[in-house]
Amino acid sequence: MKKINKRSLCPKTSTGLWICLLLLILIPSPVAAQEEILTLEQAVQMALSGNERALAADERVTAAVSRLSKARAYFMPSINVTGNYTRRPFEVQRTIGNQQIIVQSLNALSSVASFSMTIFDARSIPTLIQTSSDRSSEWYASAETKRGLSFEVSNAFLATLGVDQILEASRNRLDFARQNLEAAKARYAAGLVSSNDVTRAELEYATAEQGVTQVQGQVETTYLELGYLLNSPIPKKLKVPDFLLQAVEEKPLVVDQLIPEAQARRPDVISLRWRAKAQRALVMEPLLRWLPSLSLTGRYSYTNEAGLTGQNTNWNAGLSLSWSIFDGFTRNGDYSERKSLARQADLDVQSILRQVELEVRDSLVSLTNQRATLKQATVAYEVAKRNAAETAELYRQGLGTALQVADANVRLFEAELALVQARYGMGIAYLSLEAALGLDPFGKEPKIGN
Repeated sequence: MKKINKRSLCPKTSTGLWICLLLLILIPSPVAAQEEILTLEQAVQMALSGNERALAADERVTAAVSRLSKARAYFMPSINVTGNYTRRPFEVQRTIGNQQIIVQSLNALSSVASFSMTIFDARSIPTLIQTSSDRSSEWYASAETKRGLSFEVSNAFLATLGVDQILEASRNRLDFARQNLEAAKARYAAGLVSSNDVTRAELEYATAEQGVTQVQGQVETTYLELGYLLNSPIPKKLKVPDFLLQAVEEKPLVVDQLIPEAQARRPDVISLRWRAKAQRALVMEPLLRWLPSLSLTGRYSYTNEAGLTGQNTNWNAGLSLSWSIFDGFTRNGDYSERKSLARQADLDVQSILRQVELEVRDSLVSLTNQRATLKQATVAYEVAKRNAAETAELYRQGLGTALQVADANVRLFEAELALVQARYGMGIAYLSLEAALGLDPFGKEPKIGN
């Protein structure tokens, strides 16, 4: 397998230096072809299909759709059919005129078909609007739940990548300490330095080795936490998301343009708006109870015992008018309560609109700061890297001390940690901006409904 030369990807200009250094860290080392690599897209899909929160969100949508079906059923007719069979010990007949009539049959059969339908009931209209609005609200609430889970997975994914890179930095420190220890032993054997240099190099090596052990435990923990979100075992190799490189090079955005777009796009905002509409619809229901309701009923029956009528079949139809004149002021109390609930729902919408504005502004400030931090950390890492190499070379030439080498190694390790943390912080800031704007971790609008 041909190895990738990371340095060949670096631009020759000074303006591209810090992006080059970021590439050196982002591009993973070559791995065996058979080793499975998990991408962020795959991780998000695994969570959406396996995590209980996403599955529960789908079930809530199903329940809301079922409630809407029940509300629509109120406008549909109701038809019932019943049949009876009765076995008796004897049969009773009577002769009236010249006709013989069976009053009680030995085997009695009867059936009844009944029909009922509400023609007008004003109270059912607000209920239908309310359940329809609740269904729409649940669609957007479900999308917001899945969107939140996607960002949680993305943050955990970046955290795991960050710990992986901290482990790599710790191993680099250990390799550098090993080289210095070998150089110190060689110089001590040649009589060029005292045993203090060897002792100092051994101490630095032991410290670096302990750091690797501790970070390995953190790596295992973060992989376990990520696997918990995905509800599935995950491979021990993660691919760096492309949006991290894109986030570095994106131009600053205009906040005053983004805020209204975010307020109109965010699923949680739209869900609360539908919730408020449902509450406003219920406000009218108590008032509509003052109107009468009208229903239609029908009945058709058959029996083999004609009786004195001489008819085996019979039917009837009728209209029923119901009007509640006085209900002990229940309607007044319900109207006042529901009006207050509708006002609360409107206030919830106003509150989340202000919250969205705050989140967008904060995320833009954070992203700007993280870009500056990443640029500074990249420069600091390059300086520390050169300093460590120069100090090691001076020590080999007898122009430096073991203490200076160990100090340079520590500074390089700290600079590399700062660079990893800055890159991770920028990724989190970028994700926070996408979340505030109502997008998914990949910059797309979430899918709503079926």
